[in-house]
Amino acid sequence: MRFRNKTSISLAVLLMTGLIAIAGCKDKNGGEIPGPTVDPPMTDTTDVNMWLTTGDKTVLFQKQKVRLLFKDTVNIYPDISVNDEQTYQTIDGFGYCLTDGSAMLINSLPANVQDELLKELFLTDSTHIGVSYLRVSIGASDLSVAPFTYNDLSTGETDVNMTKFSIDMEKKDLLPILKKIVALAPNIKILGSPWSAPSWMKTNNASKGGSLKPEYYAAYALYFVKYIQAMKAEGITIDAITPQNEPLHGGNNPSMVMQANEQADFVKNHLGPAFKAAGLTTKIIVYDHNADKPEYPAAILNDRDAYPYVDGSAFHLYGGSITALTQLHDAYPEKNIYFTEQWVGGPGNFGNDLKWHVSTLIIGATRNWSRNVLEWNLASDPNYGPHTEGGCTTCLGALTIGSGVIRNVAYYIIGHASKFVRPGAVRIASNITNQLDNVAFKTPDGKKVLIVVNNGAIPQTFNIRYKEKIVTSTLANGAVATYIW
Repeated sequence: MRFRNKTSISLAVLLMTGLIAIAGCKDKNGGEIPGPTVDPPMTDTTDVNMWLTTGDKTVLFQKQKVRLLFKDTVNIYPDISVNDEQTYQTIDGFGYCLTDGSAMLINSLPANVQDELLKELFLTDSTHIGVSYLRVSIGASDLSVAPFTYNDLSTGETDVNMTKFSIDMEKKDLLPILKKIVALAPNIKILGSPWSAPSWMKTNNASKGGSLKPEYYAAYALYFVKYIQAMKAEGITIDAITPQNEPLHGGNNPSMVMQANEQADFVKNHLGPAFKAAGLTTKIIVYDHNADKPEYPAAILNDRDAYPYVDGSAFHLYGGSITALTQLHDAYPEKNIYFTEQWVGGPGNFGNDLKWHVSTLIIGATRNWSRNVLEWNLASDPNYGPHTEGGCTTCLGALTIGSGVIRNVAYYIIGHASKFVRPGAVRIASNITNQLDNVAFKTPDGKKVLIVVNNGAIPQTFNIRYKEKIVTSTLANGAVATYIW
């Protein structure tokens, strides 16, 4: 009874003061209470702006018309204390993987629709979400129509000098979309990752599986150099590359297995020296696979000859725990951590996916030192295409592009961070209490951003405490909010 009384008191107080938006709750007959419903504030003054998404989709990334004022008061609610004097890593950005298929779908839209969609995604003003980081595949990924690389040859041919290297196939869809994105967001960071080397370099002479033959390590390093230079000639700066997407998974199409000792050899004896000789400053980020094998990047970083060439390590989370990122950071604190891919499996469950991805990735990855968070494919069609034969058949894009454009859960997952936590922001200290997972940042212009998800089973009222003052807010169970002050 004590808990129920406190809950009733908290809801009553907040309703009377106009501080709560009721969303995703049931009335006594089990019906949905429309949301958000907010008493008009007495004034437009607020110390804290709040953007909300609820698991039942009654509120989708909407700015709330509530008065959230810092006060010198004491109440019964738990505190999330934010301390901007304790800082952690710098943030590079939040975004998606712009797969070949995603680019094709976006490029198929009517010009006016495409232009408005790209502005919505990549501009940073009040009506756009400001995506600041993209990952592209070097050659095909499994979300391309078919496998390809930039140096495909007839059986028996080789080209160690890369005389036949060409990115011309990207001039149809990927490059036109990237050029428009760069025009909108000139400072966007782009990471390139290959799913496979050209088949003629591989032990099985196929797009799927196999390994890179040692005699072609130097040729493959030159392949990366040519790629970065060719993209630069098109006006696209590749900020970083990984030597291989998911190097321990040879069952995708395309794919290639590259063990840790092989990647260390490739980086220290071929790729790193080739970048240095070509005067390239593109970062080399190793691993790019699941958090269940942190010993893989550790083995490369423990190689004293590979170590100087490596900027950091990249992770996915189809296995393992997000805390493995901190394990690696603590062992090699001067090397960076990145989170470069996580899918949403279609058709998905909006509420569960929203809660898990925000809690585990937007919050979890950054609390474990990641400089970025990338969801998987930016766009898919209503049948989860395109994809290669043997590629992912249920990868739900952040957008579904068919007769129109539908915004799916990954759009909101990223939007809650990308719009407010701009590149150059730093993570700052905050505590987790009462299943209110959260992470806090200080932006380059001095604003504080707090992202909170209510992982509890009931609505929760809590305080945001900053510099000995508090502001009180309430989140429905499963809801996500971003607070800015």
